[in-house]
Amino acid sequence: MGSTSWWTRADSRVLEAAIGLGLLLMGLFGVLFPILGVTGPLPPVDTREVRLADAAQLPGVPGAVALRGTDHAELVFAAPGFADRLLLVLPELVGNLLLVAILSILLQVARTFRDGDLFAPRNAPRLLAIAIALPLRGFLVPLADMVTTDLLAAGTPAENAIRVVAEFDLTSLFLGLLVAAAAVAFRNGARLRADTEGLV
Repeated sequence: MGSTSWWTRADSRVLEAAIGLGLLLMGLFGVLFPILGVTGPLPPVDTREVRLADAAQLPGVPGAVALRGTDHAELVFAAPGFADRLLLVLPELVGNLLLVAILSILLQVARTFRDGDLFAPRNAPRLLAIAIALPLRGFLVPLADMVTTDLLAAGTPAENAIRVVAEFDLTSLFLGLLVAAAAVAFRNGARLRADTEGLV
């Protein structure tokens, strides 16, 4: 009687379908729709959450740009131009594009599971790429948010009221380290399998 594996082909297909669905949804709602908001067919993003230099209620600022809130506020554009629309979605777009790349790599790994090749030689470099992309996302998104917020507020009455800071995501760094450890494990598994096959 053969032993039953805890991971079946059906499990692999469910995993592959889930990652594929996540990739599709992220591509649509995280990348395509924001781009369409910049180019015109969809309503554009017109606000950016910002931090104020002090926790005081600001008076109404006349003009095309206004601030709502106290410590955390929203930079509101009444009629954002193309450059403003692009700057407003750029941090989210950068983060979502990196997520699309990560999900695409995960989908390739899941396909090797479906084929019963868990320790495929290419899985280790794929996981290493994910380990690099995760902390990169945690660094680039806050940096893009800081730079674009500074550009959006420059020259407006709200410029001096906004405190432009970058809040880097350390969680993504720890996740990247965990995935890097998994990449080492997969590399060692592939090496052991190759050595075992060489003995047969």
